[in-house]
Amino acid sequence: MKLVIGFITYNNITAKYLPYFLKSVYQQSFRDFKIIAIDNSENKNNSNIKYIEKNYPEIKIEWAGKNIGFARAYNKMIDKAIKIGAEYFLVINPDIILDKNAFKILIDKISLNKNLSSVCPKILKWDFENNKKTNIIDTYGIQLKTGLKFIDVGQGGIDNNKSNNIKILGPSGACGLYRLSALKKIKKNNQYFDELMFMYKEDCDLAYRLSLAGYESECVNNAIAYHDRTVKAKGQGNIKIAVNRKNKSKQSKKWSFLHQQIIFIKYWNLQNFKNKLAIILYEIKMIVFILLFEQYLLAQFLELCKIKNSIYIYKKNN
Repeated sequence: MKLVIGFITYNNITAKYLPYFLKSVYQQSFRDFKIIAIDNSENKNNSNIKYIEKNYPEIKIEWAGKNIGFARAYNKMIDKAIKIGAEYFLVINPDIILDKNAFKILIDKISLNKNLSSVCPKILKWDFENNKKTNIIDTYGIQLKTGLKFIDVGQGGIDNNKSNNIKILGPSGACGLYRLSALKKIKKNNQYFDELMFMYKEDCDLAYRLSLAGYESECVNNAIAYHDRTVKAKGQGNIKIAVNRKNKSKQSKKWSFLHQQIIFIKYWNLQNFKNKLAIILYEIKMIVFILLFEQYLLAQFLELCKIKNSIYIYKKNN
């Protein structure tokens, strides 16, 4: 078994996508794969499990019993993939559809370069409501900016077919193919994705750890996927980011803020003066913003204190 594909389902949010998503997976020209899934719904008697058991009984879907989050669910699936001897693992959201040669192109690319720990397709926007593919960029992958800040490359722009061989930090959690031998090398506390990060930024953290270990990642232009992203990015400027925050739920903003703090703590010792200064300035800016507009985020500092002793602190040469 060369490839294991893993995805997470959750209540009715994902159920509507399954007919389109799974059809695109089973139409792939590359066929040496096994599919596993974890259902994070609160109720076992849900439409995700019913649909898969009726239409794709060969897919092994496990009900988690509750929402255990992105990181923990994927760690369980990655462990399963390693146990059955797979070489690669594909993290993919069920709100994605794929061109028929996407798997083959990704496997061919990563197989030829042992320095690659991960590759990702060019991900464009899928207008699910109208079932229409677009040329609007969802992401070319994750890029690292000054001060341990991460962005989705190209997001919101128009695709011009210039993404080929872009050296990215790593794939977005929406869709990324990982070399399992690389994941085993960077495993910490028996985890690949950091389970302190329930959801949001765990893909950034994993990409950064793989980069610190000397691995590379690449966006493969001719492997194409389409993603119906719920919250659309508005750009990278301060005003545009502030506007974009209005589209996000309070819970997603809590997770995102807390997990960014975890990243700052984990890797502070590895940063140069410029990056440390950028982190300090960001923290000052965010505290002012929170005090003025989003006071509920102050409670995340209490959450950070509760888990601080569980955060793995990276040091030079460790």
